Amino acid sequence: MKHLFVNALAASAGGGLTYIRNVVPLLAGTPGLRVTIALSASLREEFSAYRDINFLELDVPAARRFRYEQSEVPKLIRRCGAEGLLSTGNFATKNSPVPQVLLSRNSIYTSPDYYRDLLSRHEYRMWTQTRLRSALAKRSILWADATIAPSEAFAAELRRWTGKDVIAIHHGFDRDSFVRDSNPLPPAIETRLRAAEGSVKLLFVSHYNYYRNFETLIRALPRLRKLLGGRSIKLLLTCSLVAGSNPGAYRPDRAAALIRNLNVSDMMVELGTIPYQQLHHVYARADLYVTAAYTETFAHPLVEAMASGLPVVASDLAVHREICGDAGVYFPRFSSEELAENIARIVQSPEKAKLMAEAGRERSRQFSWKAHVERLLGVCSSSIDSANEGNQ
Repeated sequence: MKHLFVNALAASAGGGLTYIRNVVPLLAGTPGLRVTIALSASLREEFSAYRDINFLELDVPAARRFRYEQSEVPKLIRRCGAEGLLSTGNFATKNSPVPQVLLSRNSIYTSPDYYRDLLSRHEYRMWTQTRLRSALAKRSILWADATIAPSEAFAAELRRWTGKDVIAIHHGFDRDSFVRDSNPLPPAIETRLRAAEGSVKLLFVSHYNYYRNFETLIRALPRLRKLLGGRSIKLLLTCSLVAGSNPGAYRPDRAAALIRNLNVSDMMVELGTIPYQQLHHVYARADLYVTAAYTETFAHPLVEAMASGLPVVASDLAVHREICGDAGVYFPRFSSEELAENIARIVQSPEKAKLMAEAGRERSRQFSWKAHVERLLGVCSSSIDSANEGNQ
């Protein structure tokens, strides 16, 4: 029986948290595998049902996490007797006492658009911090025995960046699990959705951050209203464009000012944060999924949207094309005009929307968390076996 130590301390929001929520149940059910997981104490209750996994509940502030991973994680690994380390949060432990597999899934470190965006917003401290983290992320790939990226497009980017081989393993999706929760949405959110009934409802699932390019979505709204002859249009956001209401240090003031200046407040529905297990209710109420992100590594909401039968309009990134294929239509990432025109064409053609929805449902079936975990554990097992052979 192999013993795997999983460092999940970085799982706090967004894709990292989605990843852990889907992978932990499958790790728990894997024969011949013993698992110890280090994660935030705030998540322990969520995973309380998995008695056969040893959870180490740790309160490590984000600012101290990298140092903790270098100094304390090796001690934890030795103490529990693990044979391999899976680091899930972009940064590796330099002197791991056991073979280490790294999950690298943050594309802002390699994105010229992101650095330009930060400078345009005068976010000089964030620019500097990201550059420093980028250097650590690059070194982490060199420290790890194997690195996994969630898409071939991002794996290719990491190979160019580091000169080291990177394995592409798609993240997964389990529709039955995704729609399992039947609890109704909170009353305040339900009220906002009901007020949008009768409108063309565009959905974008994300906390506010810069690289998801909210501003291009907002700039598309006046053009879209004109193209659709004044039909009521609502852009549903799973966040609030209010300072302090989103994870991280991203400031939504520019997006909020743009909404006022373009006079599109009536087209915005800020739902706020939706519990992950209830997101399927929101997808079911939308007509079309949109994203203008200028950098991505996988984008779980694209698969969730396709599985929910929503046509997808996405920025023209290699990652988006890899995930959606012919089930999506694409526009240059900063072109609000082409974004609006693509949306209008789908809204005005119910037959096209139906065909895209069918293609999306079929495409979503190609993503499996079970298949992801099987391949992931195969890489971890090979790393451990290679190390054992080398020590003989």
